[in-house]
Amino acid sequence: MTEKMLLDTLNAFARKDIIADFWLRDDDATVPSAALDRLLNLSGQYSIPMTLAVIPEVTGDALATRLSQTNTIDVAVHGWSHQNHAGPEEKKRELGLHRPLETVIGELESGFVKLKSLHGSRFIPMLVPPWNRIDHDIIEHLPQAGYKSLSVYGPEKPDGMPLLNTHIDVIDWRGTRGGKDHDLLFAETAQRMREAHATGGMTGILTHHLDHDEHVWTFLERLFKLTADHPVCRWRSSRQWLQALLP
Repeated sequence: MTEKMLLDTLNAFARKDIIADFWLRDDDATVPSAALDRLLNLSGQYSIPMTLAVIPEVTGDALATRLSQTNTIDVAVHGWSHQNHAGPEEKKRELGLHRPLETVIGELESGFVKLKSLHGSRFIPMLVPPWNRIDHDIIEHLPQAGYKSLSVYGPEKPDGMPLLNTHIDVIDWRGTRGGKDHDLLFAETAQRMREAHATGGMTGILTHHLDHDEHVWTFLERLFKLTADHPVCRWRSSRQWLQALLP
């Protein structure tokens, strides 16, 4: 079974009464779609809370109305327009110092205000940088725009702001741009669970509903089936994490 490494880790945790915390973040939401409905339905079926990273510039009432029909979905700010401002020889980046700092912070403040207005109590003061990249000089100015936390990809490296990162990306962006091999994903998840236990962190799963192929959908359903009701697994929302962390 391709889930063997994950199952072995779950069993090892059970023998030691260890609880593994998971969270789910999905990026690039703007409007309702068949793909978003599929993800929301999967989340609802297995009672998996999820944080949607929403692109503020192009979103509006339609998404807010769709999410009002859900109970376990939080909304974070995904930059402003998800537009690359880096040079042709650089990695894509919206939140860099390629433009005046005041312009970048101004857009982030506008995104914060817009999404909070649209989504009300569903909104959380978390920034998810497009492409998971942000310059340090911008991070230190985020509190003035209202932000209280940051979420990127990879191991958390303290940078002056509370971090809740994702660690398992289900898509092979550098290769097929389809779903990663399930064996690899289950192995990565098991490894991250062990790392998270050692550091007191969570295991963050990263999805992009608009880019999923059937390989991704199948993996997510298999992962949720294995973990949703498992006694050592606890799926938490980013809201729960923020409430526990912040005064």
